Amino acid sequence: MKILSIAGVRPNFVKVAPLHRAFLAHPSIESKIIHTGQHHDAVMSDVFFDQFHLPQPDYYLNVPPGSASLQTADIIQKFDRVIQAEQPDWVVVVGDVTSTLACALGAAQNGVRVAHVEAGLRSGDRQMPEERNRIVTDALADLLFATDHTSCDNLRREGIPANRIYLVGNVMIDSLVQYRAKANALTTVERLGLIKKDYVLLTMHRPFNVDTEAGLCRLLRVVNNTATLRPVVFPVHPRTRTNLIRFGLFDALATSPNVHLLEPLGYLEFINLMENAALVITDSGGVQEETTYLHVPCLTFRPSTERPITLDYGTNQLVADLSPDTAGQMAEKILAGQINPGKIPPLWDGQTAERIASIISQFP
Repeated sequence: MKILSIAGVRPNFVKVAPLHRAFLAHPSIESKIIHTGQHHDAVMSDVFFDQFHLPQPDYYLNVPPGSASLQTADIIQKFDRVIQAEQPDWVVVVGDVTSTLACALGAAQNGVRVAHVEAGLRSGDRQMPEERNRIVTDALADLLFATDHTSCDNLRREGIPANRIYLVGNVMIDSLVQYRAKANALTTVERLGLIKKDYVLLTMHRPFNVDTEAGLCRLLRVVNNTATLRPVVFPVHPRTRTNLIRFGLFDALATSPNVHLLEPLGYLEFINLMENAALVITDSGGVQEETTYLHVPCLTFRPSTERPITLDYGTNQLVADLSPDTAGQMAEKILAGQINPGKIPPLWDGQTAERIASIISQFP
C-alpha cells in the first residue's frame, strides 16, 4: 500500500510527522511526503523537517504565493503529475488549509482514495476559508478521522456514512507528547529575560485580524492592554508583519513598552514558551488544542471556534466580540488567578497516529 501525505503550512508538519512514523512502522505501507510549498519561509516549514527528524519531502511542488484560488489551481496541476507518477492507494490530508483542499480534490479527480485527518471540525462560519476547506474536504474523503465526539456528530449531520467516520483522537497532541520533554529542556524563556508563568504569549495571523487596518489596530490595542499587566511575547507571523508594514503600524508595535517581538519560532521553542506562559492569546486553531493539553489558560480572539471541545473540556475561552477591552478584562481575571484548570479530552494521549495507521492498513 502506498500513501502520500500532504503538508504545506506550519501546522501540517506537526501532524504529518507522527503519521509518517506510524505508517513506516507498518511493513505493508510505503509512505511518502508531499510538500506543496504553500509556506515558503524556512522558519515556517524547513525547521520542522529538522526538529521532527523528517526526511526531505519526496516531492516539493513549489506553489508560488498568491490568492487561495490561484494556489489551489497550481497545486492541483502539479499534484496531478505526482499522482500519475506514483499511483498511490491513498492520499492523506490534514487540517484545513489550501493544500488540504487542493490535494483532496486532485486525488478524488484521479480516483484515488482520500483520508482526512481532523475531519468534522466546524465553526459554523463559512466566511472563514478554513471552514469552506473543511466542508469540501470532508465531502470528498473516503475515511474521516475525527479528534472528538462533536466532530463525529457534525459529520453524521452532514450525511457522511457512519462506517467512514473514526474517532481517533488528536494527532497534533502526538507531537506534543513526543517532544514536550525536549522542548522543556530549552532555555528560551531565560534567554529572553523572562520569568516562567509571568508573561503572556500572543500569536495572530487570521485574515480578519491582520489583513485590514481596523483589524491590526484592534491587535495593537490587545497587545498594549495586555502589556500593562505582564510582558507580552509576540512571535510575528510573516503575513502579520507584512500587513503591519503595509499599513504603517509596525513601528508603533515595535516600540510598545513591555512587548517582545520575535521572528517565527521553531516548534520546540514555541512549545517551551507556551508551556511556561501565564496566558496565551491567539487566533490559532492548533494553539487552542495545545494549551488545553498543557493546562495553560488561553484566550482565542475570534468570533467562533471549530474546536469547541477546548471550551467545554479545556482551558480555552472565546473573545467572541473581538473587543480589545473584553480581551483585557478576561486577561486581567486570568492573571489574577481566576483560572479554569480544564481537563484533557478523551484519546488525546499521543497514540492517534498509530490508531490511524492501523485503521487505514485495513483498506489496502
